[in-house]
Amino acid sequence: MQVMHDLKARHAKGYNKMTYGAWLTHFDAPRRPFYGLVGMVGSSFHRRASGMLELNSQPTSVQSLYAWFRDNKLFVNRRYQRKLVWTLDEKQRLIESILNKFPIPAIIVAEREESPGTYEIIDGLQRLHAIVSFIETAFPTLEDEVFALKHYPSAQSRADEGRFIPQEGNALSQKDVSTFLDYTFALSIMRNASEAEVNDVFSRINTYGHRLSDQERRQAGVRNEFSDMVRRIACTVRGDVSSDVLGLEDMPSISIDLPMSKHGYEVQADEVFWVVEGVLRSTDLRDSMDEQCIADIAACIVGGTIIERSKDALDLIFSDSVEGDRVLDAVDVYGATKFEEEFKYCVDEVLRICAGGGKKDKLRSILFTKNTTNPFPNVFTTVMIAMHEVVVQGTQRATDYAAIKKALTDLDNHIITTRRSTNPVERRKNIDVVKGIVSQYYVADATVHKEIYASHSTTDIDASIRRSEVELPNFELKQGILLLDGKRRIDDGVREKVLKTICAIANNGAGCSGKIIVGVTDKDADAQRIKEMFAIEPKKVGRRWIVGVDREAKALGISIEDYYAKWRNWIKDSSLSDELKASVLSSMDYSSYFGYGLLVISIPPQRDLSYLDGVPYWRSGDNTVEAKAAREIAMLAKRF
Repeated sequence: MQVMHDLKARHAKGYNKMTYGAWLTHFDAPRRPFYGLVGMVGSSFHRRASGMLELNSQPTSVQSLYAWFRDNKLFVNRRYQRKLVWTLDEKQRLIESILNKFPIPAIIVAEREESPGTYEIIDGLQRLHAIVSFIETAFPTLEDEVFALKHYPSAQSRADEGRFIPQEGNALSQKDVSTFLDYTFALSIMRNASEAEVNDVFSRINTYGHRLSDQERRQAGVRNEFSDMVRRIACTVRGDVSSDVLGLEDMPSISIDLPMSKHGYEVQADEVFWVVEGVLRSTDLRDSMDEQCIADIAACIVGGTIIERSKDALDLIFSDSVEGDRVLDAVDVYGATKFEEEFKYCVDEVLRICAGGGKKDKLRSILFTKNTTNPFPNVFTTVMIAMHEVVVQGTQRATDYAAIKKALTDLDNHIITTRRSTNPVERRKNIDVVKGIVSQYYVADATVHKEIYASHSTTDIDASIRRSEVELPNFELKQGILLLDGKRRIDDGVREKVLKTICAIANNGAGCSGKIIVGVTDKDADAQRIKEMFAIEPKKVGRRWIVGVDREAKALGISIEDYYAKWRNWIKDSSLSDELKASVLSSMDYSSYFGYGLLVISIPPQRDLSYLDGVPYWRSGDNTVEAKAAREIAMLAKRF
């Protein structure tokens, strides 16, 4: 025990950073599976000097870990954990190691204070997901054998319930299934750990990973408002935004599938802004290069000084240094939320430029003279900072996006793109060149700031639509108010359904918010029917279809303002609880969304149980249910 205090004291004074971390283990980083290594965690560790932290180790079989997964006891905290990134080969080699009974590093989890008996994964996310997904036949072994569900009723029952679709193939023998399920891990459980202690352990473990990308290493080594801001922006732009804490089962829904890998993850790399516009390659997303790009832009804008575009400069910002403190102080003054809204608006501005003249062009094809497949994060950063200075700082609005697109065509002929373009002086020159090219097509408009800070950006909407696929109780999508019977009649029941859903989402609990987005459908048949009826081309986002509401206003012969007012009046004249009604009306928004038009009805967190016509409603998955029994009402009331 004294040795541990000595090691921590030495670390606090700036001595060898590996000391305390080495005591924990030399575990694998998120992208570095260990085959044949042994975790070096002591059997138990108790610290009572400043709390009741306990670290207990216990042998745990694969079968027991799967039972935890099946019972939804394993959670991932996205504030510090990364997405799923292992390749198929890495997963298969782990399975091979288990079947061969090779030693595997320990897994570390922390018991959740708010829900004893459930656990946040601190180290071992990639391994755990590889194990449970192999059991659920997501991939075969190196010998091309799939897990034999018939020999494991627990997994077979999940398949029978429709929780996953079994894959066919040569099956493991019963003996191999038993070997796999009986394999024992060293499982270390942190109990009574504070958030700071969990973060500290995670950062110590992952800072020493040799195969982490530069940005993954930075993010693993620090948790502050700057790093959190960068993470939130990246999640929104990628479209994998979610609750900070979600079940291990839900991780595929916010992880990125590369074009050549096809793991079955929900976020398709080739549909993400960074890849669509050619700014980054799909593999760059796996290595968090998008977060590195965002961090560079944020440091320049929020920090008020153009920094050098280099590994060393970003390392300093994410470290405990004078430069890191300067940028962190700047974020406190500037406001993280404020910058997040500005960044998303500038991304929207870039997209509007790409669509200028009625034809959507890839940003890379606009900016570069020669056809190329090379990523261009440096030039993109230049354009983004220039857009921010013109639109946000200058409070200006574009007058002609087609003209701006034409002016930016072959930008590489007008700016420096050589290696010296990364120093602050040359970066400043390039930014000023871009501003000079586009400034004649912008005019002062004080209403721009209202759009930036008080409306939903395209990236916000895309993120919400993708999020709705996972967080069913918090989101509802409606194609519109017109029936699709060919007569374009208003659906008399849609008003009541929406009001009940507003009430139900509000009753998800204190601190819970949600959205109803009108103009989106998750049914392929409805998207096809709307295409035929209204002569529009639905836009796919994830597994949903954007069909818009502008088509409905046009079909009804009213303006979009009157259409919006119709929805507002439905809510205003309803018998929803007064506080809920007022908060919903104040947060309703309309987004033009590339000419489709979407109505976004936000349901802010409520302090008390909400009612419609004196009746409370609640969400069961994506269904809205009336609370009739007294015990149901009491259960809902406890949420507040």
